[in-house]
Amino acid sequence: MDYFLTEEQEMIVDVARRICDELIIPQRAHFDETEEYPREILNALAQADLYGLYIPEEYGGFGGGAFEMALALEQVARGCTGVATAFAASGLGAYPILVSGSEELKQKYLPDIAAGKRFAAFALTESGAGSDASGIQTTAVKDGDHWVLNGTKQWITNAGEAGIYTVIAITDRKRGARGATMFVVEDTDPGFSVGPKEKKMGIRCSSTREVILKDCRIPADRVIGRPGLGFITVMKTLDLSRPGIATLGVGLGQAALDEAVRYAKQRIQFDKPIISFQAVSHMLADMAIQVEAARALVYAAARHVDAHPDKASKASSVCKTFATDMAMKVTVDAVQVLGGYGFMREYPVEKMMRDAKILQIYEGTNQIQRNVIGQELNKEYNK
Repeated sequence: MDYFLTEEQEMIVDVARRICDELIIPQRAHFDETEEYPREILNALAQADLYGLYIPEEYGGFGGGAFEMALALEQVARGCTGVATAFAASGLGAYPILVSGSEELKQKYLPDIAAGKRFAAFALTESGAGSDASGIQTTAVKDGDHWVLNGTKQWITNAGEAGIYTVIAITDRKRGARGATMFVVEDTDPGFSVGPKEKKMGIRCSSTREVILKDCRIPADRVIGRPGLGFITVMKTLDLSRPGIATLGVGLGQAALDEAVRYAKQRIQFDKPIISFQAVSHMLADMAIQVEAARALVYAAARHVDAHPDKASKASSVCKTFATDMAMKVTVDAVQVLGGYGFMREYPVEKMMRDAKILQIYEGTNQIQRNVIGQELNKEYNK
């Protein structure tokens, strides 16, 4: 379908598609098997100026938004969701600075992130604080012209590879939701360390580790926004970033569909390619319908987020839920089309199915997204 992209947007797609076809697809099985961080590929994305698509020009970026980022992410995810997760996570780590950071913080950190010179990471989740972000235990205490952070963040994407971390910590527990603050922490700060790389079912080449803050001292000017507004920054960040996760679902779903159609045209049973059998062709048709519907929804939602960032919650949650549920179903169906071959690591669809599951979980489970959508509907119908 024609989504009426501008010439610049078409260029973004072409560049990302070329990197996908030439670098990512030939190596995706290797990275899945070895769990090696794909730094060479990420550097290629940086050299192609794709890291700064959503960052304003005055900070070294392209000047686009969630939509331009989605166009690139879709192609990267078509190659490997693990690579795409590592790529997208830097944007997630940068958004708090972009949303709430001072001009000094933006000037200091965004140009390096836009150039891909330093990767970023977003440190929110803890062992007791996942869907309930208000349950965080990490603390930050003011000490003269520094803040001292203590706590452990869990399952942080890009941890150990990023140089810049946006971290939320409690600065005044008595104030509840208004007692949390966002900070920028660098990997060279005293008291900062990371745990071992987690062993995961999918997206194996992305780095997922604990971030450990033990009397971690950072300068006072590393506060993002004002003290006490950390949760507001988190919510705004996730509203902007969730279309990116939805886009990973679209890219992954397209990749699974491509593999299933290719196989169905080549696989001969009863002297015919199996795509000629209605049972298979209808399954493929349903997969194609779901992928295209998700793509249309994600593109529309990303454009809405760019135009109305202050009214992005419902659109962001709707597209994230639909597209990632689609990716899970389409990858399962792709394995079914390939039959026994689909269950073998020699074929890529089993990896795609493993990769798909996390999309329904991270950056807010799809159950939480449905809560958000329901709450927004309640507000709308109370007007």
